[in-house]
Amino acid sequence: MLSTGALRAHLLAARLAGPVATSRETSLRSYRLFAARDPRVMLGLAPERAWGEGELLRLMADRCGVSGDPAHVSGPDAIDPDRTVAALDAFAERLALVAERRAPVLLGTGHPHRLLGFYAGLADALSAAGCPVLTPAQGRCVDITTRFGVRPYRLDYVRGVALVREPGGRPTGGETGAHTHSPLPVRLALQDAAERLGVLPELVIGDHGWVCGAGQLGIEAIGPADTDDPALFVGEAEGRVSVVVPLDDGVRAPFYRPLTRYVLNRACLSQ
Repeated sequence: MLSTGALRAHLLAARLAGPVATSRETSLRSYRLFAARDPRVMLGLAPERAWGEGELLRLMADRCGVSGDPAHVSGPDAIDPDRTVAALDAFAERLALVAERRAPVLLGTGHPHRLLGFYAGLADALSAAGCPVLTPAQGRCVDITTRFGVRPYRLDYVRGVALVREPGGRPTGGETGAHTHSPLPVRLALQDAAERLGVLPELVIGDHGWVCGAGQLGIEAIGPADTDDPALFVGEAEGRVSVVVPLDDGVRAPFYRPLTRYVLNRACLSQ
């Protein structure tokens, strides 16, 4: 069992919290784009009201622990590890409730190279607890806008976790899928779940567009987010996202394993 103190120490040592690799310049740019409602950073969320840059900075300071000083414009950004621990505890509570009901769940990631293992551990535990882990729209194609234009991708599942792949490419040893912020994969998955399977997940677990896209459609959603992903925190503030865990979402994949162990233990789902 990983204690809260040990988890906090791990967050700092792995740079999941504390000073993180995401730069202040990158975070502030995302806040500016979000305030302008640029679709590249909205992640499928349609805010109920306007959010100015200053208001977004105050929100992120409150939810993540970044500096609230608008004059702080360069250098590494920072996440308060105590806020991360508190959010992981809330995350675990949502897992425990869905496991108690043996309710259907959907897991998906736009960060498969980093976070696939984290979600796969959750999928395994929830399945063992009796939750149907849904895999709708497997193999279906979805067109996603990228910086290179609109490109086709294929929805796939690895250990119960959805991701997208470049079509035509066959999975090989190190390939896990493509990085994406798009909400289109979760929309496709939810549509297929409703129309073909006749069931919707009670909880979506993921990141980026998986969380915001599901929350925008009224499906409960939880997941991690970095300091340059204000959409998830706005969704949480407006009540369409249940729990957002502030952490760096780009560190090495093994560094997320202790987080899986921690939340599963807190949720009494450890195997």
